[in-house]
Amino acid sequence: MEPLVLYQSNERIANITINRPEKRNALNPALIAELTNAFLTAQHDENVKVVVLKANGEVFSAGADLAYMQQLQHFSYQENIQDSTALKNLFETIRTLSKVVIAQVEGHAIAGGCGLATICDIIFAVPEAKFGYTEVKLGFVPAIVSCYLVQKVGETIAKKLLLSGDLFTAAEALQNNLITSVTKAEEINQIVDDFAVNLSNSASGNSLMLTKQLINQTTNTWLDNCLNNAIEVNAKTRESQDFKKGIAAFLAKEKIKW
Repeated sequence: MEPLVLYQSNERIANITINRPEKRNALNPALIAELTNAFLTAQHDENVKVVVLKANGEVFSAGADLAYMQQLQHFSYQENIQDSTALKNLFETIRTLSKVVIAQVEGHAIAGGCGLATICDIIFAVPEAKFGYTEVKLGFVPAIVSCYLVQKVGETIAKKLLLSGDLFTAAEALQNNLITSVTKAEEINQIVDDFAVNLSNSASGNSLMLTKQLINQTTNTWLDNCLNNAIEVNAKTRESQDFKKGIAAFLAKEKIKW
């Protein structure tokens, strides 16, 4: 059986690759756990200065997978707390990693997959990639990612993206300061590699770590409170009738009428 996450390091750069192309790299508890472990491996690897997150297949990540969503219907409140905490821990592992994390987005990044890209330090995307925080259209709440998105793009843009739940292009993501660069598909591998190598060769690893920490520390207290509240909101939302209606319609492939 193929591993869900591939890890490879070379020339002080670690490549972490989501490896569920047959499931559109959809997130489930096992994948979230393996991604967390992969980033912790990079954290403890003294030879690694930069981490590149990418995905095999045509989609970066489509969010939660069907089997996982079916399970969510039967989770208790405490199980939902634990589940949301696992996602928060993955995002916080990436945010607080002492290494620079680059996302290489070569396909759509939707819902939790969009959150995964959002949390990275530098984001390169191909023009064809679409982004979207689609949770509200399914009766979910984009609770955890909202804490990071408001900080990253500001309240006005965050409300537009999170409340509409609409998909948007890589060009729009760049315009909204969500991503760093839009790069042609045939060039993105080389450009990301060149950027990572240059960063690794031209900057002190200690300086990169401390600079990232300084940027993070400007909102640490507020963010901790926001994330704790987000976990509770997620759990409470999953007990709502709207959530049950949204999940049922999604699984039945029916259009939801709110």
